[in-house]
Amino acid sequence: MVTPILEAIGIEYPIIQAPMAGGITTPELVANVSKNGGLGMIAAGYLNPDQLKVAIHEVKNRVDQPFGVNLFVPNDVTYSSQHVENMQLMMKNVYDELQITDYNVDEFPKYKDQQAVFEQHLQVILDETIKVCSFTFGLPNEDQIKQLKQAGVYTIGTATTVKEALIIQDLGMDAVVMQGSEAGGHRSNFISSFHEGNIGLMALVPQAVQEIKIPIIAAGGIMNGSGIRACLQLGAQAAQMGTAFLTLKESGAQDLHKNAILYATEDELVLTKAFSGKWARGIRNEFTEEMNANEAMILPFPIQNSLTKPIRKEAAKQNQAAYMSLWSGQAPRLATDDDVSTFMNRLIKELNEGD
Repeated sequence: MVTPILEAIGIEYPIIQAPMAGGITTPELVANVSKNGGLGMIAAGYLNPDQLKVAIHEVKNRVDQPFGVNLFVPNDVTYSSQHVENMQLMMKNVYDELQITDYNVDEFPKYKDQQAVFEQHLQVILDETIKVCSFTFGLPNEDQIKQLKQAGVYTIGTATTVKEALIIQDLGMDAVVMQGSEAGGHRSNFISSFHEGNIGLMALVPQAVQEIKIPIIAAGGIMNGSGIRACLQLGAQAAQMGTAFLTLKESGAQDLHKNAILYATEDELVLTKAFSGKWARGIRNEFTEEMNANEAMILPFPIQNSLTKPIRKEAAKQNQAAYMSLWSGQAPRLATDDDVSTFMNRLIKELNEGD
């Protein structure tokens, strides 16, 4: 089983561990995926440059095989202090229930500061000779892409529509992740609207294959070897899997989050902007229900994300699933609590059985 993307990256199997920010993709998880022939990905979305360096060194200390880093591309946003006050007032009952007294955010992330951190992240990628760098929520500029490619970095964009994938290809990136609507966590649309980009993977991949010349990586609801094989048969060259790795032993997700997925059913999943200000798929709970009823008041990312951070942090401490962001794809019934090696061996066996 050899595809051009496997040869270019230097991995054995068409299995990519999705970068899941917020502490889920631990160095141990990333390293063990790469050690077993897949591509482990560090999620740098919420890391500062020094934290990213530490994470890279921890993975390097564990494995010699290729691994990658994913970066969030900064987006400029507009909001007012009145909008912030209205949202804090709306969440007051949650603050009170969790006994949060200090919930005011003095300094929200500014675009120029985010852009500076993004550029520092890119420099870390170059300094540490990272093999693969993927991007979510947007794209680097042409000069940044050129610099990465000159350094031998394999660049991957993330798209939810063929239109977005064409932009990624035209910028000269090496590959594109086509994210189907089944995917857990944040939607990755950056040109298309959320509704335009809400396309199922089995419909999205063959259309992308028809129009796109660069390698396609399929993502969204893929949980086992047969799912990977189906994507390959549709023309993808690899599969990116998130929820399937989130519940494994090496994952840094809270046990409450893991168990919520392991015991969830497909009809419990919901799309929401409640926690971060960007559309994301997770398990329905009290917070998503209450906030989705007032969707128009939700602030954009990363402002909403900053406002809900005290809630998410305290809810995790108190084991209050009602107020946690329980990201999950649409196939939770297929989740397992194996370790990475066991899981990867099963995926590889299932792939080989299809030959």
